[in-house]
Amino acid sequence: MKMEEVYLHDEVFERAGKGSGPLSRGEYECCIFRNCDLKGKDFSDFHFIDCVFEGSDLSLAKFRQTVFRDAAFRNCKMFGVHWEDCHPFGLSFSFEDCLLNDSSFCQVKMKKTVFKNSVLKYTDFSQADMESVLFENCDLEDAVFVNADLSGADFSNSFNYRIDLELNKVKNAKFNMTGLHGLLTKYGLIIQ
Repeated sequence: MKMEEVYLHDEVFERAGKGSGPLSRGEYECCIFRNCDLKGKDFSDFHFIDCVFEGSDLSLAKFRQTVFRDAAFRNCKMFGVHWEDCHPFGLSFSFEDCLLNDSSFCQVKMKKTVFKNSVLKYTDFSQADMESVLFENCDLEDAVFVNADLSGADFSNSFNYRIDLELNKVKNAKFNMTGLHGLLTKYGLIIQ
């Protein structure tokens, strides 16, 4: 028996998930999810169009074939999320003041995505299409970049990244002089 799906527009969900019933599968358009405890929830086949998530915990949430179109995440905790499981068509989102440690964007097409004031420690960007992505004031400690397209990406005021220039496409990518060591680490150079 197939679960009935809902269509909700311009709704605000305050503190959903903790003590309240689960969100119903369906399409959420122009909705706001504020201070929600959605840790470990299964959002497979949900659609989030022009939605905003604020101050919410989505750590270990499951997003199999979940649609995100123009979704904004602000001040959210999202540890261990596998973004590559999302539905790829029209996938677009932005992250501001978020914690995305131990997450994976492996093979995700995310051109022009904005990461602002976020922590992405141990996050996997292997084989991701990250053309013109902006990392503004982000901590990328031990983030993995292998066979990623970083063409035109802007790392100029982010830090703790290590990127092998030979294993990634980096044409026109922007870096700051203070981050130079993160590009030359494998060569064992002493930069003063």
